[in-house]
Amino acid sequence: MPQPTQSGLHQLVRSRRLNATLAWLFVGFLSAVAVASVVTDNDLVWGGFAAIVAALSVVPAVAYREPQAMLPWEVVALASFPIVARVLVRGETIGGMTFTGRVSTYLAVAAVALIIAVELDVFTPVRMNREFAVFFVLVGTMAAAGVWAVVQWLSDIYLGTSLLLNGRPEEVIETTLMWDFVAATLSGFLSGLLFEYYFRRRAYSRERLPTDVVEATELVDPEVGGSS
Repeated sequence: MPQPTQSGLHQLVRSRRLNATLAWLFVGFLSAVAVASVVTDNDLVWGGFAAIVAALSVVPAVAYREPQAMLPWEVVALASFPIVARVLVRGETIGGMTFTGRVSTYLAVAAVALIIAVELDVFTPVRMNREFAVFFVLVGTMAAAGVWAVVQWLSDIYLGTSLLLNGRPEEVIETTLMWDFVAATLSGFLSGLLFEYYFRRRAYSRERLPTDVVEATELVDPEVGGSS
């Protein structure tokens, strides 16, 4: 039986239709989880997060009115991972840390920053040098972690949840929150490296898009597929 050639695999990776199909499947999954979290589990916070990730993922398709103008499916898959974790391994712990709690939060905020960075890099004329690309994702993750902390605090106050305010002493909550920011920063740095060395160099992100979308996002002297 003949084996697929490297050229054939390369064409498969760059397939617009396959990329769009997989990305839309993950968006559908996120949408279903968002609805189920709110209706079944009454989990408005994580349901809202899943809805936000799904909405961010379809921004290019809506903006260009082109269903195939989607993020690389790997980005949407990575953003979906924290949601999958909460569904499949609820309550499991790693070293005494609840995976569906703090660990999934680190991954979630980094995923949001990664989506925004890839959208700016692929669908706009914005170009970043390698150092700034990593720094942008890092700072974006830290900002997302701050917003997420505020969301959890507001949820505890107005929705009666116990995400932060769960009966622990105030100093314990503050210390835990600071370590959460440290972990989110580390996740952001790793996401920045992933963004620079995979999505900007090896994912063929722009080659998976319709020609008219690529032309609309290029500069006068574009560096398609390369780094500044």
